[in-house]
Amino acid sequence: MRALVLAGVAALLAGCATAPPYQKPDVEMPTAWKVEEPWKPAQPGDTLARGDWWMRFSDPQLDALQQQALVASPTLAAATARLAQARASVQVANSSLFPQVGLAARTARQEISANRPLTNYNSQNFQTVQNDFSASLNVSYEADLFGRVRNTVSAAQASAEQSAADLQNVRLVLGADLATAYFNLRELDIELDVLAQSIALQRRALEFISARHELGATSGLDVAQQQALLDNTLTQVDVLKRQRSQFQDAIATLVGRPAPVFELAPSVAPRSAPAIPLGLPSDLLQRRPDVASAERAMAAANAQIGVARAAYYPSIMLGATFGGDTRNFPTIFDAPSLLWSLGVSVLQPVFDAGRTDANVAIAEAGYQVTANNYKRTVLTAMQEVQDGITGSASLDRALAQARLAEASARKVLQLATDRYEGGAATSLDVITAQQALLNAQRQVAQLLGQRMLVAVFLVKALGGDWVPTS
Repeated sequence: MRALVLAGVAALLAGCATAPPYQKPDVEMPTAWKVEEPWKPAQPGDTLARGDWWMRFSDPQLDALQQQALVASPTLAAATARLAQARASVQVANSSLFPQVGLAARTARQEISANRPLTNYNSQNFQTVQNDFSASLNVSYEADLFGRVRNTVSAAQASAEQSAADLQNVRLVLGADLATAYFNLRELDIELDVLAQSIALQRRALEFISARHELGATSGLDVAQQQALLDNTLTQVDVLKRQRSQFQDAIATLVGRPAPVFELAPSVAPRSAPAIPLGLPSDLLQRRPDVASAERAMAAANAQIGVARAAYYPSIMLGATFGGDTRNFPTIFDAPSLLWSLGVSVLQPVFDAGRTDANVAIAEAGYQVTANNYKRTVLTAMQEVQDGITGSASLDRALAQARLAEASARKVLQLATDRYEGGAATSLDVITAQQALLNAQRQVAQLLGQRMLVAVFLVKALGGDWVPTS
């Protein structure tokens, strides 16, 4: 009867020592995104592989760079090593669930003092020189009645899962950063190409105006104005080349290459933003690796509360030793040489000046930190997706309007040039039209670049892409 009572008390205390039931905090999730034309929400499946999302942009150069980054990026390699470390920590924690077995052996030759303190006044001490051989098998086990070990294992497992999510997030961010730098560089390539075309046009205009000036058909002011426009355009080329070099160096670092030996040839190939399936807002909870990481951090923090609470209760260690001790090695396992022990040690904290209370308070506050970080991460995810949706729609309209403006500016320049050659307009009209066309063309290039960047941003905000596997 007494044993049943003791077992019931132990079970009750163990229940008090466990971590609180883990529940993810509720975060208000809308039923759909706020979309406008030309968006049409897709219905992707979370069971489909996310795949290499950058391939949606149909750019072989970008695909090659992404593969290089996955292989050679030190940032990704460090995240992979952290995951391996976290998984090894789980194995360390799991080992405490099982008995620890060890072998011990000792050999010594020693001299015992004849003048050592007496243990029996009726028996005289003698000086002795002898051998001592000892071998033993030791077993120890912590009886985890109060959940310290179990909660430690749970915390380690959650931390390993958090590291796995962090690795996916590093992979996603690395790919997005690389695509962002790449499309910034390609946008500058287009601007530089526009400037090159404008410079050629302006030089031809300068030659024509200079020829008219030599014939006395126009003033030196017209020549000076055209020359000033050309010089200003040439200055912009150097500025853009400097910016391009910075993006090229950033790409080199992201793919694990030294910047001085890395180079990307210019390219002005036409590009367009891919169609990106949106899914539902609630999909972010499963798809975004940073959200998954924040949720696993909560689980680990919740388990740490149980670890801290276990310090209120006894630590119970079971131990056993079996072996032999002799002065003659061949007799070490003879019956007279054998030794053994079985025991239980119990350590119950009595007074620690509030240390355990403080550790529990730290663990509980730590959980609150992770819970609020989780809520913030989810809200930020929804904000980023919504920004990407509205930004994409706005930029699509702006890009279409900018292309119309470019066509109009090109027509104005042609009319102004024809009128100037016919003597019906001044050179200032031509210069103004040239500058307007240059601005319109650069605006198209910049808006196209922004549209590509927003597409990358949206993929990142969604946690990757849905790409069916064959």
